[in-house]
Amino acid sequence: MKIQVLKSKLHRVKVTEANLNYEGSITIDEDLMDKVGFFPYEKVQVLNFNNGARIETYIIVGERGSNVICMNGPAARHAQVGDELIIASYGLVTPEEAKNHKPRIFIPGKSEA
Repeated sequence: MKIQVLKSKLHRVKVTEANLNYEGSITIDEDLMDKVGFFPYEKVQVLNFNNGARIETYIIVGERGSNVICMNGPAARHAQVGDELIIASYGLVTPEEAKNHKPRIFIPGKSEA
């Protein structure tokens, strides 16, 4: 048996853009992706502190150093520029692996992952 655990999390990142006329997804600065180990096209859960929205989408790599967090396509209906988000991904581990698992978390201005 395997259980699902938090793998990676960007905590309280701010939406910098919303692009309704795009095919969908969330664009994330590649530097931020590296900090927590996100992968291109990885499925993520996006949780919005401002309106309570909880959606799932996938990651598109954004320009390195741009700090971009852009909600694209239908996801753009769930966040506005300036909203604070948690962006989380999960992985499957055995219960034994879970005992020592530590997710990679980055909080801008507070910690390094």
